[in-house]
Amino acid sequence: MSQRAASCGIALIRRGIAPQFSGNFVLPNNDPFFSSTFHTSSHKHGPFSSKPRIDFSSVNEVDDAICLFRDMVRLRPQPSVFQFSKLLSVVVKMKHYSVALSLFDEMRQLGAPVNEITMNIAINCYCLLNRVNFGFAILGTFFKRGCEPNVTAFSTLIKGLFLVGEIAEAEKLFKKLLSEKLCEPNEVMFLTVINGLSKAGHILAARDLLGHFENLSCKPNVYAYSAVIDGLCKHNMADDALHLLSRMIEKGISPNVVTYNSTIQGLCNVGRWKDVEDLLNKMLDNKISPDVWTCNILVDAFCKEGMVEEAENVLGIMVQRKVCPNIVTYSALIDGYCLRGQMGKAKRLLYSTAERGLEPCIFSYNSLINGYCKQGKIDEAWHLFMEISCKGLQHDTATYNTMIHGLFCKGRSADGWKLFNDMEARCIMPDLQTYTILLDGLCRTQQIAQAFSFLCMMEDTGVNPGIIAYGIVIDGLCKGGKLEIARDLFNQLPSKGLQPNTHIYSMIIGSLCQEGLVEDVKVLLTEMEKSGCAPDSVTYRVMIQGFLKRNELYNAMPLMEEMHKRGFLLDASTAYMLLDQLQRKDDVLLELIKKVVPKNENLFGF
Repeated sequence: MSQRAASCGIALIRRGIAPQFSGNFVLPNNDPFFSSTFHTSSHKHGPFSSKPRIDFSSVNEVDDAICLFRDMVRLRPQPSVFQFSKLLSVVVKMKHYSVALSLFDEMRQLGAPVNEITMNIAINCYCLLNRVNFGFAILGTFFKRGCEPNVTAFSTLIKGLFLVGEIAEAEKLFKKLLSEKLCEPNEVMFLTVINGLSKAGHILAARDLLGHFENLSCKPNVYAYSAVIDGLCKHNMADDALHLLSRMIEKGISPNVVTYNSTIQGLCNVGRWKDVEDLLNKMLDNKISPDVWTCNILVDAFCKEGMVEEAENVLGIMVQRKVCPNIVTYSALIDGYCLRGQMGKAKRLLYSTAERGLEPCIFSYNSLINGYCKQGKIDEAWHLFMEISCKGLQHDTATYNTMIHGLFCKGRSADGWKLFNDMEARCIMPDLQTYTILLDGLCRTQQIAQAFSFLCMMEDTGVNPGIIAYGIVIDGLCKGGKLEIARDLFNQLPSKGLQPNTHIYSMIIGSLCQEGLVEDVKVLLTEMEKSGCAPDSVTYRVMIQGFLKRNELYNAMPLMEEMHKRGFLLDASTAYMLLDQLQRKDDVLLELIKKVVPKNENLFGF
């Protein structure tokens, strides 16, 4: 990178054109880059008895830092580079990255001392502002000044590339550093790459790198192992995570509570409760106390499985062990009550959180609104929706989605659209789920033409409808008797990068059966099997019902035979349709019906 490129980047900052920090990326309080940099710099430079002493204790706001900087540049003799770097680090910890870069620019223009530490701070600021390209421009100034970029500079740039989603470039830079020996990677750099790969979903690459790391003199620490274990668990690779956990213990590295929490979460996700119990016992045996997040994982997992009593037991154990539940704990329990339809309990728990010194959160309200909507109690849901603002909370997209869906389900489509308009007026961005709910609402009210137009509008405005949205419209078209349009849309799905699922195949097949298009049904069934989408009980039900509606029992019977071979049973409604068409005693048909009707459905008296 050239000096001109660096100057251009800094000039943009001075003119106020540089992008402001959006809040998506936060500098941790114990950032390894800064802790290692400033501990090293203090040791390297030692006391500055010949330089003026600077009082940093008075810097509480960014304006204080700017005023102190103005005083420092006027002092003679000039403060040391260490003191300027310390001031910049204070501004960075306040998360005013653009301000830190402006001060860095002024330092260079006024001749204040700048060294590799100061430039590392500038690189980090650009990376945190998602402007890693300007960070590379600063790297060019290292060479201009005759300095060798150190491992901190390269680690920061790699971290910046991961932050902006340039995963391949981050890997490429790391491999280049190794192959060309531009610097000696340290523990922080390896952790940065492993963590970045894991969070980006490249978990196998992260695991391979960890294995390579284990063979070096610089060994991976608990944080590196925890990052990979967390990634494995998030990809439902629980056995691999447990194996890696055992390996790190064998190597003498003790897991911390974060390691255990990640593994417990992964095991809960796949319902391996016995392994969860064993792991909790290992935690306690190793004198590692479960924290509030351990308990929150368990409460949330139990509630999602409908095991609310177990979740309540965890809450009791938390209190006994003096682990204070937080609003996340209670929100998970509220959601559990709502999933079981225990709305009274859920509401009482919501209002009791204030008595416990906790502020209610929007997630708790969303759960309650959803619970009431599912019970059809739309007025109670609306009361809670209106209460949110009174509690000092902000409605989010999920709140609106839940309420709009509830209104549509109660047939109040006009109110649903009115609420959607209010959502847009309040600048709350609709998401794909919002659009899918609106599509479903149009189809529920048989406004098929409007639904089809709405789907096209989504495509034109850059919203990529998912397979669910297309399925809703295809279903509406089939029910509205517009089979040709439905089939055209169905045939377009592969070109849109979407694979029809069993539900969509079943809808089209059911419509073909009602039209008596037997050969078309056979072709689609073959295509369905080839695509790896096997017909299920719903597919057979819609086919059999379609033929029975046309009084074509002879077409339905082979399907019943095939259904029996696949281990599926008829539902009651289809069985009653068969009964209506049974004009005469047919022993073959009766025997077939006995096979496919569930034993507890004594519909025919046999």
